[in-house]
Amino acid sequence: MSQFLFPAREPVTTAIAGTETRFPVNRIFCVGRNYLAHAAEMGVAVDKNTQEPFYFLKDASNLVATGSTVVYPPKTANYHYEMEFVVAIGKAGFEVAEADADELIYGYACGLDMTRRDLQLKARETGRPWDLGKNFEESAVISPIVPKAEIGLINSGKIELKVGDEVKQSSDLNLLIWNVREVIAHLSQFYHLQPGDLIYTGTPEGVGPVVAGDVITGSIDQVGSISLTIA
Repeated sequence: MSQFLFPAREPVTTAIAGTETRFPVNRIFCVGRNYLAHAAEMGVAVDKNTQEPFYFLKDASNLVATGSTVVYPPKTANYHYEMEFVVAIGKAGFEVAEADADELIYGYACGLDMTRRDLQLKARETGRPWDLGKNFEESAVISPIVPKAEIGLINSGKIELKVGDEVKQSSDLNLLIWNVREVIAHLSQFYHLQPGDLIYTGTPEGVGPVVAGDVITGSIDQVGSISLTIA
């Protein structure tokens, strides 16, 4: 007889490029406003000298693989894409020095942080949490993880997103306000980072709405590509 009242949730995993081995997902951390131009388009000024990074989380159950078709989510009329560089953590760390942050990285992926923008902005205006706008079913999309051991450290490279054939986002990873080392070191001051954690490092400018029937495609140099169809 099962010891559970109802069936326990199956572990969430994602693909690793070039192998049938799966990457078990623990937590999904997302960095907010980590490109100056995106912060500006959202009506917010970011000063790295006086501010620290901030984060929100998505439940691992909301993760879907590239190539998926997802349903336009309920209770929104302004459903946005956000193309992101994802860092996969492969080693535990707490209060990690910036110089040692690379040791925690297992690999990299392309990600989409799908957002109910109208709900996010409503929450922001009233000083409430962003969960309804950010943390909902099928809101985190990911491509296969490329191991760092195969491609080395990534500090720069083109990041781009298209809706249909139209380029909507085009930037470079070297324009991150807080780079990967800084994000890992800072985040590890507040959390014991664990193997399986994913960090969505922020989106560049050019975010915008999609509607049913749209096909989103994106890519990051050395990392790969990602796609999503809106049902």
